[in-house]
Amino acid sequence: MFKEIAVENFTNIPQAVLAGANRIELNDNLAAGGTTPSLGVLQESAKYLQEKSIPLVEMIRPRGGNFVYNDLEIKMMESDLFEAQKLGVDAVTFGALTPTGELDEDAMEQLIAASAGMQIVFHMAFDDISNDKQDKTIDWLVDHDVDRILTHGGPFEIPITDNLDNLKRLIKYADGRITILPGGGVTYENCDEISEVLGVKELHGTRLIDLA
Repeated sequence: MFKEIAVENFTNIPQAVLAGANRIELNDNLAAGGTTPSLGVLQESAKYLQEKSIPLVEMIRPRGGNFVYNDLEIKMMESDLFEAQKLGVDAVTFGALTPTGELDEDAMEQLIAASAGMQIVFHMAFDDISNDKQDKTIDWLVDHDVDRILTHGGPFEIPITDNLDNLKRLIKYADGRITILPGGGVTYENCDEISEVLGVKELHGTRLIDLA
């Protein structure tokens, strides 16, 4: 089971690794859903995790709020992706949408091009795409060699345990072409049940491991 722990800054990384985390998603500002960490934090985190052979996923998101980005913001995200490349970061997670709530294909193509050599995760911006357009989005992401989709399976205010039917549908449609990574409300208390019901071997969360 891949337990991907979302952390804020470096502080909890050593503790999470000791407790059994086998992949780390590094963020700043988790209260806003996670934004890009500072370069200094990224450098130390990458160095520490490389020594432990634990994969590092970096959040690439220039601000909180929605996932509709202007050209300057995309340029910032590209710069962050190039820095991640230099540091040997294993994977990066990002998402870009149009004002009408569809995949921003032009922005995504730019960001994917800047991510060469790293795994790519499309994050929970996916949950802001209407259900009737999610299958088409999965197809596009598959065609552009994206590795995983991080999704809650529905609106974030609904417990993930109430979204399992939709997650099952997404997993069935993806059909092994891309990994569907359930997250948002997955905890050390419910992870075994969620994994069993969905038949998944990867989960994501801030409380996926008991750090108490």
